Amino acid sequence: MKRRILIGLVAVLVIAAIGFFGIAPVVVEAGMNRVVATPLPRVSPATRALHARLAIADMHADTLLWRRSLLDRADRGQVDLPRLEAGNVALQVFSSVTKTPRHQNYDANGADSDNITLLAIAQLQPPRTWNSLLQRSLWHAEKLSRAAAASEGRLRVIRTPDDLDRLRTDREAGAKVVGGMLSIEGLQDLEGNPANLDRLYAAGFRMAGFAHFFDSEAAGSMHGLAKGGLTPLGRQVLRRMEALGMVVDVAHASHRAVADILAMARRPVVSSHGGVQATCKVNRNLTDDEIRGIARTGGVVGIGYWEAAVCSTSPSAVAAAIAHVRDLVGIDHVGLGSDFDGAVTTGFDAAQLVVVTQALVDRGFSEADIAKVMGGNVLRVLRAGLAANSSASDAIRVVPR
Repeated sequence: MKRRILIGLVAVLVIAAIGFFGIAPVVVEAGMNRVVATPLPRVSPATRALHARLAIADMHADTLLWRRSLLDRADRGQVDLPRLEAGNVALQVFSSVTKTPRHQNYDANGADSDNITLLAIAQLQPPRTWNSLLQRSLWHAEKLSRAAAASEGRLRVIRTPDDLDRLRTDREAGAKVVGGMLSIEGLQDLEGNPANLDRLYAAGFRMAGFAHFFDSEAAGSMHGLAKGGLTPLGRQVLRRMEALGMVVDVAHASHRAVADILAMARRPVVSSHGGVQATCKVNRNLTDDEIRGIARTGGVVGIGYWEAAVCSTSPSAVAAAIAHVRDLVGIDHVGLGSDFDGAVTTGFDAAQLVVVTQALVDRGFSEADIAKVMGGNVLRVLRAGLAANSSASDAIRVVPR
């Protein structure tokens, strides 16, 4: 009898372990990164031909957070290498998400809880990542490097301006290669130590936002409790980022923090993913004054594809937000920032990006302007931002109209 009870308990534990470690991560991701039925424009042969000529760059995807291979086409989520190839993406920026609060919302979140710890354990990540935000980012860098090494040349990690130049040259010569660049979603992964920025840079990170869904030790978040500006740590880190060659990202930063960053910045600043309040009145989206401030640095606003960014999942809504930035500050200051795989619901995935090109065509954008929006602007600004030890005079500054 005792033996049967023991066997039963072991069986229950095995089933529970299979559910927790094997099934739960898949179910969680499938429910958070969805592609839903959305009216999509009919894509013309001319637009398909145009799309095939573009150098497409997207400033934000959270794919490295999830336990699946970048190299295999998945039946869940929105990004993997096969879908990037199908969408003709030249460069994908992969963000490192290290902490999110329980009951996450756009209005006010404390920093005293964390959803990612349980996810890290359930996904069987290395134990060093279970209680260290820094180690979670370093693990994400390892994942990208391993994927590139196993990709047989289809994926390469971008760290320098020369890397970007080679990527573009090789693609123009017909090579089927996608670049991946690392970014940080909130500097909570510094764990309060500015020296950790150099460790992250050495691991390949070349862009960073200062806060995510809660106030960090570097800056206030648009979704935090205090919503303050840059802290002394944040100011120190901003200067170090510019010296190293890391692009400063204002996404998720509070209005006060955005103002502080724009006042300090000597190099182009980006908003990697989000929307604009003029077309979608959500607190995390940029005001017109903030858009003008980013443009004054020579930077780029990345427009996302989900409901809170553009108040829709349709490509036409994405095009409307892009058109507003163009009309406000000029075509040189707007690009793509999908937030794919970032716990968002979209109407299309990375393989279907031609529908964004079609939406821009339908809105009357010229081919030259579409080339800038779909990647030219982002590639220009990233190339400038990755160069180390540049002075303020080296920054790209385009006077907005």
